[in-house]
Amino acid sequence: ATSVGITANVLAAKGLLQLAASRIIMAAAVIDDVIGLLVLAIVSGAAKGSINFLDIGLTALLSIAFVAIVVKWGSRAARHVVPRFERALRVQEAAFSLAMVLLFALALLATKAGVAAIVGAFLAGIVLSETAGHRVHEMARGTKELLVPFFLVGIGLRVDIHAFRDPSVLGLTGIITLAAVVSKLGGCMLGAWKLGRAEAFRVGAGMVPRGEVGMIVAQIGMSLGVVGNVAYLVVVGMAVATTILAPPLLAIAYRGARQPAS
Repeated sequence: ATSVGITANVLAAKGLLQLAASRIIMAAAVIDDVIGLLVLAIVSGAAKGSINFLDIGLTALLSIAFVAIVVKWGSRAARHVVPRFERALRVQEAAFSLAMVLLFALALLATKAGVAAIVGAFLAGIVLSETAGHRVHEMARGTKELLVPFFLVGIGLRVDIHAFRDPSVLGLTGIITLAAVVSKLGGCMLGAWKLGRAEAFRVGAGMVPRGEVGMIVAQIGMSLGVVGNVAYLVVVGMAVATTILAPPLLAIAYRGARQPAS
């Protein structure tokens, strides 16, 4: 799955989010994450016991149905329901409180549906995308800035950095990182080739970073007991490497690009 946040932050800082390639990256990254999370749901379902194809099929069907229902009707329902709740609630920052309640509620429903909690949280963002105002975004950003360090520290505490002394671990991390970069850069360039070489390179470069989604998948794998310490270390190393690589790669890809005139 692609870390759309990293690419979005780089392009926003450069004022290039309205370019055609940037819009393609944003849309493709969201679709990529949804597909990746559905795969995660299927694999995590299989990891909880012996492989039962009927159970895997039901998990996949339930996961897809959960995502489809929320995506299709969630925003429409939110437009009607959220304003009424805001008027009824006699609390400060009612809109933000509702957003947080919906976030955790959908995360809980996702886990009950056999899907990772991150899927529910992701869908909560989709549901609120058309109703959340600037104030909600501002407060959510502050909450994220408070919690992200704890998330990263939690990842770091599970990483045994001394394992990198083993040449085989270091070599495997390098191979996985190379595969992650080449598969996204090459594959997405191929998909966008009809836009021209420069635009295709921009799309490919924007899809390279894996970031926090890869780390979350690795954490879920460890919690299920199907990902060992070495595999966890390799995935985290790959995610960090692609994150570091993304800004300079995007700078090269977007060299000379200008924001379209409004």
